[in-house]
Amino acid sequence: MHRILNNTIIPVKPGIFIKDPLSSDLGKKVLEESLVLIDELGMEAFNFKRLSAHVGSTEAAIYRYFENKHKILLYYINWYWGWLEHNLVYGTANMDSPKDKIKMAVNLLVVGPSFHKNLYLNISLLRRVVTEESSKAFMTKEVDSENSNGFFDQFYNFSERVVNIFLEYNPNHPFPKAFVSTLIWSTLLNSFCSKHVPDLIEDDFIGQDKVDFYYNLVFNSLINE
Repeated sequence: MHRILNNTIIPVKPGIFIKDPLSSDLGKKVLEESLVLIDELGMEAFNFKRLSAHVGSTEAAIYRYFENKHKILLYYINWYWGWLEHNLVYGTANMDSPKDKIKMAVNLLVVGPSFHKNLYLNISLLRRVVTEESSKAFMTKEVDSENSNGFFDQFYNFSERVVNIFLEYNPNHPFPKAFVSTLIWSTLLNSFCSKHVPDLIEDDFIGQDKVDFYYNLVFNSLINE
């Protein structure tokens, strides 16, 4: 399983990139160094001029792969949720109990991927960038056209898989999609708040207590229709 995931390439919609960055050494370096810089600087300060210095190339060469930095962020968003879906599929493969599957899904959202090794991207960095920058990928004027072009397909795929697990546990829940999307955004926002606006979150909202909070939230909501 580890070997399979280590070599896994998450499919990303071609419209997000101009040239597949995994098709060349420079493209792979663009992905690697962009992740480092976004993690270090944030999306606002990250730009192709800084990136070109890190990859030892020109800005023009980078533009052959991505139209702008927003598209790079979309690439990472797709990769992360596709990676999380793979983790969920493999992690629940031998589980029969919907409750155990739900716990696995919650753990992936709260704690992060179970499998951290991949040849193409640093998964730990990827998770940090997604936690910090996700809202900037979705909350734009272009979101409607990007959505219609399938630029959020991997996010939908993961969400739908969790919805189906929740419906295994309670087929009569009236709003499973809204519940799952609320859960996903809550885990991201609370992680962000814990780091940057900590007065909004209790000091001990960490570790197993944090996981248990979401267990209780999910199971109480699924039982009480």
